[in-house]
Amino acid sequence: MPVTKSALKALRRDRRRSEINKPIRSKFKAALKKARENPVTENVRFASSLLDRAAKRKIIHKNKASRLKSKLSRLLRKKLR
Repeated sequence: MPVTKSALKALRRDRRRSEINKPIRSKFKAALKKARENPVTENVRFASSLLDRAAKRKIIHKNKASRLKSKLSRLLRKKLR
């Protein structure tokens, strides 16, 4: 357990934020999984949108979001050929 007063406050803040971020994270992970299993346009578009929202709220890094979106678009192109 934290010792200082500021560390206790930080712990409370971090727990609150993780509760807020948890549903967003699980939502985009589920969308990613669905898009990987069945890479059709609407699945990839929905997953990309959720990744952008997560990056905007700094739940994941913007470069990670870009990398995952790129990977999804490659899957989609491969399937459409």
